[in-house]
Order: sequence, then C-alpha cells, then structure tokens
Amino acid sequence: MLYWLYEITGGEGPFNLFRYITFRAGGAFFTALIFAFIFGRPLIDALRRVQKKGQPIRDDGPEGHFVKAGTPTMGGILILSALLVGTLLWARLGNAYVWIVLMVTYGYAAIGFADDYAKVSKHNTKGVPGRVRMALGLGLAMIAAVWTMFLHPDALSGRLAFPFFKDLLLNLSVIFVPFAMIVIVGAANAVNLTDGLDGLAIMPVMIAAATFAVISYAVGSATFADYLGVHRVPGTGELVVFVAALIGGGLGFLWYNAPPAAVFMGDTGSLALGGALGAMAVVTKHEIVLAIVGGLFVVEALSVIIQVLYFKRTGKRVFLMAPIHHHFEKKGWKESQIVIRFWIIALILALIGLSTLKLR
Repeated sequence: MLYWLYEITGGEGPFNLFRYITFRAGGAFFTALIFAFIFGRPLIDALRRVQKKGQPIRDDGPEGHFVKAGTPTMGGILILSALLVGTLLWARLGNAYVWIVLMVTYGYAAIGFADDYAKVSKHNTKGVPGRVRMALGLGLAMIAAVWTMFLHPDALSGRLAFPFFKDLLLNLSVIFVPFAMIVIVGAANAVNLTDGLDGLAIMPVMIAAATFAVISYAVGSATFADYLGVHRVPGTGELVVFVAALIGGGLGFLWYNAPPAAVFMGDTGSLALGGALGAMAVVTKHEIVLAIVGGLFVVEALSVIIQVLYFKRTGKRVFLMAPIHHHFEKKGWKESQIVIRFWIIALILALIGLSTLKLR
C-alpha cells in the first residue's frame, strides 16, 4: 500500500525509499513484529476466556503433554493478523504473485480455523472430517496452480525445473496443476503434523520462509537469476516483503509459544504457513527445492505414513509414536532437546537448499 506513495509522488524526496524491496521488507518485518508484541497478550487472554478448557489433549499422547491441558489454541491468528497488516501495508499490491500466496495462506487458515473451532467447541481431538479438509485444500491449491500457470513466462509455464540443471525443464503440461496441488497440500499438512511441541514448527517455518525469500529475490531479478543459474520469474521478488512480515509475526508468536507455551498455533496457523511455503515454491519454480529446505516437515509426514502403512500390514509399529518428534519423546528426550535439535536440522537443510543457487 505504501508503494503507492512512491508512484503518486514520482519517487520525489524520501518517498523514493518505497521503491526498494529491501526497505519495504524491513518495514513489513518491524510492523508485523510490533503488532504481534502489542496484540499477543490481549489475544491470548481472549482465547483463554472463549475456549475455557483450551486445546484438547490426545489421550494416547505422551504423558508429559497432559500438563499442557488448558492452554489455548488458534494462536495462529496472531501470526496471520501481523502478516496481513505487514504485507498489505508494505507490499506492492499490484503484484499477482503476492495475491496468490495470500489467497492460499488465508484460505488454509480458514480451513484450520474451522478445524480448531470444532475441536475446542466439542472439546475432543476430532475436528472437521479429513475428507472435507482435503477437498477444500485441493480446491484452493488448484486455483493457485492454474493462476500461476497463466502468470508464468511461456517458457516456464507448466514445466518442472530441476535444481543445479538450469537447462533441464520437464514439460508437465496440464499435469502441472495436480502436481502443484500435491506440493501445496503436502506442505500444509506436513507443517501441521510437525506442530506438536512448543516452538517446534514456527522456527523451521521461518527458516524455510527466509530461504524462499532469498530464492524469490534471486528468481525475480534478471541479474541475479543469470548469475545464480536459476530460471527468471519476473515479479517474485515482491514475495520478500510477504516473508519479512511472516518472520516478524512468527517471532512475535514465538515469544508466547516458547516453552512452556502460553498459546498453541493450532491448525489455523500450521495449515496456513505450510500452504504459504508450498505456494511460494510453486510460484518460484522451486518445488523440488522445497523438499530439501522443508526436509524436516517431509520426514515428519513420512513418519506418519510409514507408521500407518506398516501397522496396517503387520500390526506392529516402526516408531514408538508418530509423528517422529513423539518417538524421541518416548525415548526419553526432553522437549527442549527435540525442539532445538530439530531447529538445527532445519537450518542445515535450508543451507543445503540455498546451495542449489549455484554461483558462476
């Protein structure tokens, strides 16, 4: 929105600063961070009053989780509110890629909110039926995929790019749509499964998002795209502002979500943030790199899939409990150990993902 000041004034005087993505990204970060700090405690108090008993705790979950009974959920509202204010205020709103990512993020937030509301209102762990959630998520992902195909340059539209091999493009044609849908839905649900310990999901999400901020900026710039050996997608650089607001809101949320958590993210936040990562990967043509950068989320999701399939086939379990962070809890790791070690893994994977931007 503030970018319009640059356009209206013709960039005269201090308004010329609004021309620069880096300046507006800084503004978005601090706007979202301050917003989260100001409204965090009032929101938590309001959620506690409304929810009364807080988020339901699984009866078959780790024993240490029962002390968390009464902690309010839907804390993702704080992140998403800060993110929205920061993005709308500082991003260039004429950029279609920004609106694609916003649509996916808040569409999935609505699905997550409905799921969280069903859980807290009935006070059980069964929310919106899985098939309904999946259908709605696929519908949103389909819109985003088709919209993105129309916006991408003709040389890239409907094609799958491979890291390290700029000249290798696989033409998926119309198959790109279901492929992109799987990427977005998979990312959303993988982050959702990871959100099981205080602070576990939000930091890896911010690390992955920061990585895609670098990718978005590089892909959107003709100079950097050529220098780093990646396909150029004009306009994606504006997503840096979105990511900056996400990180600002995420840090503000982490202030209250740090152990012992005063509030949980809930499906409201985890589905939305995972969807945002998936959408950014599709927009920037870095779907495969997302599997590297978000490798922690992939492992969490695979641990659940493996556990379910193996148990159905043999009646035995591969892990003591799934997702895999619960397995380590059962093995006696402290919650803080698991969270910090998983953060380290997420950072390492992000650096590996950045290495795909090869210097010439």
